[in-house]
Amino acid sequence: MNNDRLTEAALKALLDAQNMARTRGHQVITASHLAAALLSDSKGLAAKVFVHAGGDLDNSRQALSTFINELPRVSNCDQQYMAPEMASVFQEAEGLAISWGDRHIEVDNLLVSVWKSITAIIPVPVGSDLLETALLLRDGKKIDSRSGAPEVEALSIYGVDLTQRARDGELDPVIGRDEEIRRAVQILLRRTKNNPVLIGEPGVGKTAIAEGLAQRIINKDVPDGLQEKRIIQLDMGSLLAGAKYRGEFEERLKSVIQETVDSNGEIVLFIDELHTIVDAGKSEGSVDAGNMFKPPLARGLLRLLGATTLNEYRKIEKDAALERRFQPIIVDEPSVSEAISILRGVKGKYEVHHGVRISESAIIAAAKMSHRYLADRQLPDKAIDIIDEAASRIRVQMDSLPEELDRLGRQKLQLQVEHKALNQENDANSKNRVNLIEGELKALEVIIDKGQSDWESERAVLEQIRITQENLDSVCTQIEAAERDYDLNRAAELRYGHLPKLQDSLSELSSKLEGAKYLSLEVRENAVAEIVARSTGIPVSRLVEAERSKLLRLEEELHHQVIGQDRAVSAVADAIRRSRAGLSDETQPIGSFIFLGPTGVGKTETAKALARNLFDSEDNIVRIDMSEYMEKHAVSRLIGAPPGYVGYEQGGQLTEAIRRKPYSVILFDEIEKAHPDVFNALLQLLDEGWLTDSQGRTVDFRNTVVIMTSNIGSPEILAANHSGADHKDIRKTAVGLLQKRFLPEFLNRVDDIIVYHALNQEQVSAIAEIQLAKIRSRLAKKRIDLHLSPFALEYLSKLGFDPVFGARPLQRTIRETVATPLSKMLISGELQEGQHVNLEATSEGLQFNVRGLMAVN
Repeated sequence: MNNDRLTEAALKALLDAQNMARTRGHQVITASHLAAALLSDSKGLAAKVFVHAGGDLDNSRQALSTFINELPRVSNCDQQYMAPEMASVFQEAEGLAISWGDRHIEVDNLLVSVWKSITAIIPVPVGSDLLETALLLRDGKKIDSRSGAPEVEALSIYGVDLTQRARDGELDPVIGRDEEIRRAVQILLRRTKNNPVLIGEPGVGKTAIAEGLAQRIINKDVPDGLQEKRIIQLDMGSLLAGAKYRGEFEERLKSVIQETVDSNGEIVLFIDELHTIVDAGKSEGSVDAGNMFKPPLARGLLRLLGATTLNEYRKIEKDAALERRFQPIIVDEPSVSEAISILRGVKGKYEVHHGVRISESAIIAAAKMSHRYLADRQLPDKAIDIIDEAASRIRVQMDSLPEELDRLGRQKLQLQVEHKALNQENDANSKNRVNLIEGELKALEVIIDKGQSDWESERAVLEQIRITQENLDSVCTQIEAAERDYDLNRAAELRYGHLPKLQDSLSELSSKLEGAKYLSLEVRENAVAEIVARSTGIPVSRLVEAERSKLLRLEEELHHQVIGQDRAVSAVADAIRRSRAGLSDETQPIGSFIFLGPTGVGKTETAKALARNLFDSEDNIVRIDMSEYMEKHAVSRLIGAPPGYVGYEQGGQLTEAIRRKPYSVILFDEIEKAHPDVFNALLQLLDEGWLTDSQGRTVDFRNTVVIMTSNIGSPEILAANHSGADHKDIRKTAVGLLQKRFLPEFLNRVDDIIVYHALNQEQVSAIAEIQLAKIRSRLAKKRIDLHLSPFALEYLSKLGFDPVFGARPLQRTIRETVATPLSKMLISGELQEGQHVNLEATSEGLQFNVRGLMAVN
């Protein structure tokens, strides 16, 4: 027998029969082995034919198994051979296949021929003739490929019936998108080229439109031309999976296309990610899926609904012959108000799944916050994701031990450990402590037991609420099905009988949780804000009292770190407060400033202090040294190299940094050193709050503070300060010099230009205190106390004061006169852990006096 004549299913049955004989020690493969193998798969075609013919599957399997077990066994059955009757079985099966017009032998051919061979041995009754039943189920269909009978299994294997899922209530409600669905219906009802393709960004709801059309079909809310039609979603992955041999994929796809064509328009194929048909299954000497779809699409024999993104649709556009067969429908991102309506429609499914309630404020917050802070994704998908995760977080809290009970449990464990250790001691103090611990443990156990009982009660109520919500959802689905089938008695019974009872039960259960101590049933706005904050690193949670205080005292905190620049600190603090209060322009960065002034006066330190106070870390500052951008082509380093150039895949220094940390301070240091063309890239950043990198990705800068520093006009500022000029005159001079260097359209987009003044002696002394405090904190880790006399501080500030170079000479002075001598003393052992160091100023310089060890607590 030539195995190439067998279909995949028939060959599998033959191999199963061979394995069955080997495992049972049978050297001869008989017709009974083959019959048992054919009936072993309850969902297979052979079993289906047998059952339709009136056969009892379980009794037949038992009878075959009993007969096979009585066959003679051998100890070594490596060499197996076919029984003589098997030749006639295959010969008759091949004759049947030829008479039925099949190119390959299918399992129903084998079943008919093998059953004739074994009925004399095994009296298994079958109600009607197997041959007639097999022909009846075939319905005239031919076996043209090794994959088997296409009309029986193809679409059920490689597709999902969306209309059936809609009928079973498994699809989420589709809110809105009426215009897109109406346009898709119009195209589907065309005579030719009736193939709409939904094109839009990921997450805007393209697949939902196909599901919405399926729901309209079962609700009979479509024209007559689409009534009773089926939308089947084709899974290209299943078509490709396991297609090992050349031509196997084409056979599968051909069977799908043929079945759809033979349905006479009753089936509408839906292919999500439509671009995957281009080059799918293509190899040397074969045809890809796109070319196989072209003929039936062009003649209107097949109706296909596709969905893909704008970028991926280009793959289809490259094949003009394929592209002209589709009619594009652009699916835009819904507005915030439309997204809120969509969330209201789908929230019921998520409430049932998580067993929680989703408040109206949470829905509105999810839509607005996702639109504001997740700029690289689309509504409604991103808002639904936030609601889903917030509900999941509430659910996890329900299933986890409350924080208070967990803390009490750890406290109890700690006391038990201490009690066990003290029991081994015999002194009076230990015994007294043991008695105290026992009293504490008893009191603690009462509190814990009460808390555990309350928590378990609340959990039980929540579980009842979840079950009631599931029943409520099921009843609503049944009501829709009954009304759709015009079963009005059943619909009335459910709507006016079961539904009110479940609603009353849900209200009663919810009221029991109103004073719950440990568990919350509702997803609120703050839960949504926490999810957004964790996803983006942006503090969008509502202003708690601690943050209010922090923002109101922001100037005070900045003044402690930036000395002598009151106007600069106030301008930056005001911009931050406007943003957090929601009164700033949401289309622009939080604030954008140009800091002008001499070197060493605190321009860069202001940016660092801002990062420390807003984000508690200097890690959220993105520093761009503009001296690296002196060449015209250097702008590509900011947003990424163009396609084809080295470094294209790496992205830009600025855009990649903000994609990873969208809530940052961006410091463009010494902007006057950059090439003028570099600032053209910053115009859009300052005006619109976003940039497009070299790979076409939009990077959101609306949650950043942009600070640019410059030394332009430093000599004039120093001279004006020395002469005691007014601040307005100094600023006018500095801004005039800035306008000569930069274009008006660039300067006009900056929120404020701030002039930093030169530092005086008193301000340098305050900076010296800050610098010395850093050394003092490092020594404190070694348990060494550092103290400076007022004369020593005055000596350092005078020695490090330079009106031209600002505070930087002071840093060098402190490093050379304080840090370096202390390092030598530590290494030599002259200064040891636990000692005091006093710094005194003498005529010869600083004097270090070391005193005895500090007291150990």
